[in-house]
Amino acid sequence: MTTTTGDNGGSATRRRFDGKVVLITGAARGQGREEAVRFAAEGANIIGVDLAAQLDSIPYPMATPEDLATTVAMVEAAGGAMVSRAADVRDLAALEGAVAEGLDRFGRLDIVVANAGVMATSLFTELSEQAWDEIVGTNLTGVWKTVRAAAPAIMAGQRGGSVVITSSIAGLKGMWVSAPYVASKHGVTGLMKTMALELSPNNIRVNSIHPSSVRTPMIENDYFANMMRGDLDNPTFEDTASVLNPMQALDLPWLESSDIANAVLWLCSDEARGITGVSLPVDGGNMLMG
Repeated sequence: MTTTTGDNGGSATRRRFDGKVVLITGAARGQGREEAVRFAAEGANIIGVDLAAQLDSIPYPMATPEDLATTVAMVEAAGGAMVSRAADVRDLAALEGAVAEGLDRFGRLDIVVANAGVMATSLFTELSEQAWDEIVGTNLTGVWKTVRAAAPAIMAGQRGGSVVITSSIAGLKGMWVSAPYVASKHGVTGLMKTMALELSPNNIRVNSIHPSSVRTPMIENDYFANMMRGDLDNPTFEDTASVLNPMQALDLPWLESSDIANAVLWLCSDEARGITGVSLPVDGGNMLMG
């Protein structure tokens, strides 16, 4: 927030995103929810999209309609308004409908956070075709469709704007038993660079963010705990710290959603107005470890 001095000599607080509208996918929980609430607290209104249903190939519980409703309530409690829609990011028409509804209510669109993503683990030689299609379709094609649906509205406003794509450290290096996740996250890293070039004449900046492990429902579940600590009977998520902590240079087993939101909001703010086409790791030093 910035404090300014008014004509009468008093001071007024100007929030970083006063009057702006942000489209966020994967908004029902985790990083997407945190980002929606944080943008709202900084003056923005939100268009929030989430599948809010289960994909067959995903082994952990995904978000629900109730989760999405909770995000709406939290955004409103933070002082913002939110248009919410249960929609699949692989469905361009559904995304265009969400954008149109947001424009009808708020009158503009300024920022996109393409955050929706899923993962499953398997050797690539044992991976099902359905799992490949659902993961790559959501994480890569879904990002293209999200920005494709939103960019015309930002361009029409002639005010510039910002797009942040949630990639991963898996978008910068290889990882075991994660072929579709790694492929899709590498894909959005390259897609980001092309979008940054093509949207630069409209003063729309495009960057990607690359977290390591983040404590969200994607990994805070029994499936992940058993995968990481199968040597234990009934392992808890906290038991995974002994495996995850050595992966970071810093003494952090995982990051929190707030850590990612801090970076996303900064990239979307005027403080980062000269930054585009950048892949920003927020990873506790994971990339330093090889």
